[in-house]
Amino acid sequence: MRTKTLPILCIAALLALCLALPAAAAPLEAYGMLPIYGQDVADGTYTVAVASADPDFAAAAELTASGGVLTAKLTVAGTNCLGLYPGTAAEAEAANPAAWISAEEITRDSAVFSVPVTALDRALDWAYYDEDAWVDNQLLFDAASLPPEALLVTLPDYERIAEALSLLDSAEETAALEPVEAAAVELEDGEYAVSVDLIGGSGKATVVSPTLLVVRDGRAYARLEWSSSNYDYMIVGTETYWNLSEEGANSVFEIPVGCWDTEMPVIADTTAMGTPHEVSYTLTFYQDSIAGKGTLPREGAKRVVVTALVIIVLGGILNHFLKKRRA
Repeated sequence: MRTKTLPILCIAALLALCLALPAAAAPLEAYGMLPIYGQDVADGTYTVAVASADPDFAAAAELTASGGVLTAKLTVAGTNCLGLYPGTAAEAEAANPAAWISAEEITRDSAVFSVPVTALDRALDWAYYDEDAWVDNQLLFDAASLPPEALLVTLPDYERIAEALSLLDSAEETAALEPVEAAAVELEDGEYAVSVDLIGGSGKATVVSPTLLVVRDGRAYARLEWSSSNYDYMIVGTETYWNLSEEGANSVFEIPVGCWDTEMPVIADTTAMGTPHEVSYTLTFYQDSIAGKGTLPREGAKRVVVTALVIIVLGGILNHFLKKRRA
C-alpha cells in the first residue's frame, strides 16, 4: 500500500506556529485541517464518524471508496429530515427539486440517504429539509475514524498542532502581563510568617500556611511550599521562578508578594499528569497576619524537638547526680 505524507503539512505547521495567522476554517475543522480526497482512500467500505454543526442533526455513515470517488450511506436519526442538499438552505430553495436528495429508506427512528462526499476532514455545506423549511447545516466526515489501512496518506497530528498553538497563546498572554514588584512593608529585614490563601486548579494542591515571609530592603517575598513535588516553575507577572527544593521534596518557590489582602494571579507548571501543564491560581497574602518566624509550622516542630532534647539531657544530668549522691 502506498503511503505519502501531505507536503503542505510543513507549510501549515509553520504558518500556525510561527505566524499564528487566523484560519478561515469552519467550526467543525481543527486548526489547519487538510482535506482528504478520494484518491487518498483505499477502495473499500468503512464506518466513518460524522460531525454535525447542528446539534439537532445526528448522523452516522458508511463510507465507500471506489476508483477515487467517495460516497456515503448517511443514516440520520429521527424522521423529521425529509431531504438533503449539498449546499446552503438558500441554494437548496433556489435549486431544481430534481437536485434534492430524498431518503432511500425511512424507518420509525431514522432515514437513510446516499450522498456524495467531496472530501473528508472538510466541513461541507449540507442543508436539510425539516418538515416545512430548509435548514443550514455543515457535516464533516472524520478521516481519523477510518481504520489505518484505509488511508493512503499520513494525517497531520492535529492534537500536537493545537497543543503548540495553546503554548504560543500562553506565551503571548504571559508577555502581555505587567511585571510584579515586591510590595513594601514596614518591617526590619529578616524572616517572618504570613498567612496565605490559594485558589485555583483542581483544588487538590495546597500551599503551606502560614508561609515564610522574607523581607529584603523593605520589600516582601514569600517562600511558598506546595503540597506536591510536581511543580517545576511558577510565573508571576513576566518573571519565571524555579523550584528551589531537592528532587523528591515538596516544591518550594521564592516569589515577590505583589500586593496585600488582594488576589494575586500566578501560574504554576505541574508535571503530575505526565505532560507539563500550566495551571492558573491566585494567592492572597494577609498583611495583618504577619508574625514572628516562630509561628511557622516547621519552626514549631523544631521547638518541640529542641525541648525534647533539653528534657532528655537534663534528665540524664539529674539521674547522674542522683546516682552519685546515693553512692
